[in-house]
Amino acid sequence: MLIFLVIILGGLAFLALRDSRRHKLPPTPPGLPVIGNLHQLWTRPWITFMKWAEKYGPLFHINVAGQHTIVIANHKVATALLERRANIYSDRPMNIVVNDFLTRGMAFAFAQHNDVWRRMRRASHEVLNKQIARRYHNFQNVEASLLVNDLLKAPDSYENHLRRATTSLLLCIIYGLPPLTDSLDPVILKVNRVTERVLTAAGPGEFLVEYLTWIKYLPSWICKWKRDAEAAFISTTALFEDLYSNVKKRVEEGDNVPSVAASLVKDPIHQDLSFREKAWLAGTLYAAGSETTSKQMLWFLVAMVRYPSVQRRAQLEIDAIVGRGRLPNLDDLEALPYIRAIVKEVMRWRGVGPLGIPHRLCEDDYYEGYLLPKDTVCIVNSWGLNHDRSIYGEDAGFFRPERHLDETGIKLISYPDTKEEGHITYGFGRRVCVGRHVANNNMFIQMACILWCFDIRLGDDEAGKAVSIGDDDLIHDGLMTRPVPFPCEFIPRFPEADHIIKASVELAGFDPN
Repeated sequence: MLIFLVIILGGLAFLALRDSRRHKLPPTPPGLPVIGNLHQLWTRPWITFMKWAEKYGPLFHINVAGQHTIVIANHKVATALLERRANIYSDRPMNIVVNDFLTRGMAFAFAQHNDVWRRMRRASHEVLNKQIARRYHNFQNVEASLLVNDLLKAPDSYENHLRRATTSLLLCIIYGLPPLTDSLDPVILKVNRVTERVLTAAGPGEFLVEYLTWIKYLPSWICKWKRDAEAAFISTTALFEDLYSNVKKRVEEGDNVPSVAASLVKDPIHQDLSFREKAWLAGTLYAAGSETTSKQMLWFLVAMVRYPSVQRRAQLEIDAIVGRGRLPNLDDLEALPYIRAIVKEVMRWRGVGPLGIPHRLCEDDYYEGYLLPKDTVCIVNSWGLNHDRSIYGEDAGFFRPERHLDETGIKLISYPDTKEEGHITYGFGRRVCVGRHVANNNMFIQMACILWCFDIRLGDDEAGKAVSIGDDDLIHDGLMTRPVPFPCEFIPRFPEADHIIKASVELAGFDPN
């Protein structure tokens, strides 16, 4: 009997060894003992990944302090795994600080692929799909007019104005509140802190506990990061629940202003979410959208000062369609294809999340002979895919909106496997950004109004010397990038612009002064 058992175990061991040799991990760049490739990921890893892809191919493996991680480096592999096999690639990696302490699994963009996530994801799609996004056009038109009025009054504070406009708009869309006219409004500052905390904490290498997981069991009095995260969850929950409670009260009193939170209150299909889950769902949509769109608009300004010919062509299109007697609005969207192409190209050329948010494989998988073990972290090099010369041409590193238009220049074209976006910045599969339709509309109207009103130029530094901004002039904050601060001039294109903008702001019920 013992001999028989030994034979069986020996046979199983042989089969396992043979299988492991047959199914190898994807190629792995050389690293160091224990930490593997971790030390090579601190500075702009998306550039490192592009170089490694040239050597190791479109799917390669890295060792991040013992954590199996694959890097997806082209559209074909990304579509095959994250779209066609979305049922096993839609989980998120274990992020101890974000999921266990900062949000306790309530921020569904980072949450595990569980029942709470599924219910939140379904609800978010219902309240932010392409058809529903049209409800918010008027809010977006008003905010765009307030934005250009701010730029007229105080152009040097353009970054604050962009952040105020985006955050204020999301207050309208998510909570049905009137626009905030002060960039230092306490609500804006609170939301900014929430977003910055989460995005920074989610960045690779920010906390040692992500690699030495036993640290999370240490008491809070020893670990400052743990105390800070626990306190942040309490304060963030109070903020989100207060905002949602106010909407619930207004709805019960008969308020009919459309908003995401109002839909969560009124629509019976969302009753499978608890009060706290609804509050966090609304708050997460609010916080995430405010940061990403405002940073994307900063990259738009960089593109305009670096590519003045694009700016001139966009202004010619606006002048031909809109004229100079009124501001553009979202009714002009279909008639301004070049502006829509600029939106797509900004997202492609400088998408604010160069690596997106990683996925996690929830069971063993095989791809083209390679073994991809369960619990492998899957990183898409979004920057690399968006700059893929085989897709976008040899000039993929340049800002050229024409690449999104056909030969007539008036019809948008669609790149394969991009969900008609022309880029992959919004993500893949079941984790694709649910707010992309609202974000696209918002960027379109802000860009159109800025270009209608201003010539945008790079300013001088404090010493009066000309400055420049190049490809390497960016700041990497956790999961996101933004351009380094730069002086930017907004010069009204015609004398009547000031009067028309002020009249538009007054018509919306605000003081233009």
